[in-house]
Amino acid sequence: MSRERVKDLLLGTWRGRFGITVLGLAIFVAIFGPLLAPYDAYASSTDVLQPPSWSHPLGTTESGSDVLSQLLVGARVSIVVGFAAALISAVLGSLVGLAGGYYGGWTDRGLDALENWFLVIPTLPLMIVLARVLEPSLTVLIAVIGLTSWAGTGRIVRAQVLTLRERAFVERARALGAKDGYIIRTHILPNTLPLIFANTVLIVAVAILSEAALAFLGLGDPTRISWGTMLENAFSSSAPSAGAWWYVIPPGLCITMVVLAVSVLGYLFEEYVNPRLNEAEAV
Repeated sequence: MSRERVKDLLLGTWRGRFGITVLGLAIFVAIFGPLLAPYDAYASSTDVLQPPSWSHPLGTTESGSDVLSQLLVGARVSIVVGFAAALISAVLGSLVGLAGGYYGGWTDRGLDALENWFLVIPTLPLMIVLARVLEPSLTVLIAVIGLTSWAGTGRIVRAQVLTLRERAFVERARALGAKDGYIIRTHILPNTLPLIFANTVLIVAVAILSEAALAFLGLGDPTRISWGTMLENAFSSSAPSAGAWWYVIPPGLCITMVVLAVSVLGYLFEEYVNPRLNEAEAV
């Protein structure tokens, strides 16, 4: 990617500035949140479901914990799960797409059937089954989301590789005796990286939502606080019916804003990779 083009893409539009600002703030909080938290996020007290006050700017939970502290600490799990699961999905999908698209034949048919299987089966029920069977932990959560969301990346990469392998520069390299590994590493992969990157950014949003959904269903890591577990605890304690809006809105709003920011950035990178999107908007 051109450095100037990426700079214009991210800083030259309000969508890019919004996405970078929100995502940058979320990453900052994920790194330094525990240090910024005014209270111990796991500590309980007798101040149960207290509304916002000077001592607790976002109120307290059903166990008397500070909502702001939990919000700051919970950002780490949500962001880590989102990026780590997206990385697993990108690597696995890229490998499958590269192998199937380049080698073709039985390799392509077998891997394509595997992709179709993951695309056809509803992702969330599959995640629920895997998360229920395996022991709940942060590692299991990342693995479950990453291993169930790679098929879309594999399909996109495969389609790109099918066109690249017939290009003149690839045929020329093959005629000169270049090995398959060299061709894939030097000619195929570099031309698919922008597409992989754009799709991976979008997968981050899907992974964050998936973590929130699994945690909301009680399938997250029980030893760690995340925005999803905050929502699960809020609804299981009937906080909404008790009028404790301060317990529900902050984590829900954080999830919404981060997913929106990541989606906006993903769409901007998709515009960079596919200039026809700009032409369609212009029309």
